[in-house]
Amino acid sequence: MSKMSRRKFVTAGLAATAGVSGLGVAANLAKRYGLVPPDSGGIYGPGETLTYAAQRLFARHSLAREFPRSMISKVPFANDMPPLNDAFKRLQAGAFADWRLSVEGMVARPASYSLADLRSFPVRSQITEVVCEEGWSYVAEWTGTPLFDVLKASGILPKARYLVYFSTDPDWWESIDMADVQHPQTLLAWGMNDGDLPVAFGGPLRLRVPRQLGYKSVKFVNRLMVTDSLKGFVSALDPKSPNSGYAWYAGI
Repeated sequence: MSKMSRRKFVTAGLAATAGVSGLGVAANLAKRYGLVPPDSGGIYGPGETLTYAAQRLFARHSLAREFPRSMISKVPFANDMPPLNDAFKRLQAGAFADWRLSVEGMVARPASYSLADLRSFPVRSQITEVVCEEGWSYVAEWTGTPLFDVLKASGILPKARYLVYFSTDPDWWESIDMADVQHPQTLLAWGMNDGDLPVAFGGPLRLRVPRQLGYKSVKFVNRLMVTDSLKGFVSALDPKSPNSGYAWYAGI
């Protein structure tokens, strides 16, 4: 069966089973075709699976809305963040000259990048909205390096399925799948509104995933790990996780 005809078949099957036989059957069909999110277990699992599978089938390449400069928020909201540790403060005092982003896991060429290194990659700017699950939002211009360009340079291995990205705070991390890794709007953002990315907004580097809610755009990112499984990582639904109670897939 060709890729396109298989996609049509799965799409039709998901729609039919969701309407006729319920979410459980739709979830089983999604599992057969690798369209199940990591948090598919539990009472909300079938619904989460249907949401994720439908998005990947119907809108895999869709773009988040980009705004004109006139709509950039005059006072963007910098929400609360964990206290910065001593190691981060030392980097900040040195204007982040010694800061590095590590790339590891399922890549052929693990690497370590400075901010200057990241700026040597192709640069993209986009004016997109941060939408928080708590109900607030703001529009800003984000400038950075497309995430996929950096990972491609390290040689993503064929069996890779997810990217786990970590913050300076070791308990603050998130993950996305390869569809969002490869999406052109997913940025390693080091600039905001014509300047360097302020620390209050995650500087020197944050991941911007504008097609998902704000908690996926982790601040102070300093480590990327490519993997084929999220087993062994603390789930976003774990009580100890900073995103406790949130769904793994936060598409908007």
